[in-house]
Amino acid sequence: MLRRLHPDQPDSFAFAPANLKWAKAQITKYPKGRQASAIIPLLWRAQEQEGWLSRPAIEHVADMLGMAYIRALEVATFYFMFQLQPVGSVAHIQVCGTTSCMICGAEDLMAVCKQKIAANPHEISADGKFSWEEVECLGSCSNAPMAQIGKDYYEDLTAERFGEIIDELADGRVPVPGPQNGRYAAEPLSGLTSLQEFDSGRTQFNASAQLAHDLGETVKRIDGTEVPILTPWLGKAKGKSATMKAAKPAAAKPGKPAANAAGKQKKPRVMKAPRKNGADDLKMIKGVGPKLEKLLHSLGFYHYDQISKWDAREVAWVDENLEGFKGRVSRDGWVKQAMILAKGGQTEFSKRAKY
Repeated sequence: MLRRLHPDQPDSFAFAPANLKWAKAQITKYPKGRQASAIIPLLWRAQEQEGWLSRPAIEHVADMLGMAYIRALEVATFYFMFQLQPVGSVAHIQVCGTTSCMICGAEDLMAVCKQKIAANPHEISADGKFSWEEVECLGSCSNAPMAQIGKDYYEDLTAERFGEIIDELADGRVPVPGPQNGRYAAEPLSGLTSLQEFDSGRTQFNASAQLAHDLGETVKRIDGTEVPILTPWLGKAKGKSATMKAAKPAAAKPGKPAANAAGKQKKPRVMKAPRKNGADDLKMIKGVGPKLEKLLHSLGFYHYDQISKWDAREVAWVDENLEGFKGRVSRDGWVKQAMILAKGGQTEFSKRAKY
């Protein structure tokens, strides 16, 4: 497919201050003389800021990286993730049209786009809020038909629900992403047939939908204030930025409760050391490996019965304080597993883990 720059181009482009700091930080990931390796993340951030990639934006990124303009243009025109024309101010909607989605109703979704947005792909709606296109497989075949809107997947769609989602976005609301038919994730529509003991202690929505829900405004253009600008490869953070309105509180250090204005977290009772018989093998809990077991010990958790007594607020505290493993307690249902193990029983996972 021939991809050309849009005929109407802005006069100039500049990163917002926070995005500029972010872009400069990305460049430091690469050795001297290899700055061009940062081309894709910088082009992507430029697109996230403006909604699409203009020629001035592409050339601005090329100048930052010391690249010939043609090299940056080659990247921008090669990858279909880059939009080379203006998009809707609220969202650009990508409807998957590959086999699974097509046989499950993708054409009905595209008919909704033609009716509510514009007759042709990449045309902007009359109110300027939306644009759309058909794309190839987005990898959510078990939840077909689906569409990506902004940063999120909306799955198990019907034409009626899809139209409602577009109307909600037009009104300034952000529908919860993920399956739209009541399904939690990608389990069978008829319900779980195996691993049913792990269907507990989970978050309200599946992991990606829960994060989108917690962030709140997931069709928002990235302006650099969403997350701190970190450069862990340099051993320190560079720059600070404001958190977005609905972002989660920063993680606390092990042993110290995270800030929670709503009071929905509570630190569980801990132990300074394991009992005389030694610590339980916490690796018998699905989701706990050697590294996570060591972290739990550092927090003061050594035994199944400790974990089995955690209530919802205590689960929330531990989930927040598992550095690098946030949400693991809820996701894998540790409390229910620990209840069984504390009584001397075995879970399906612990049976397998012993061999």
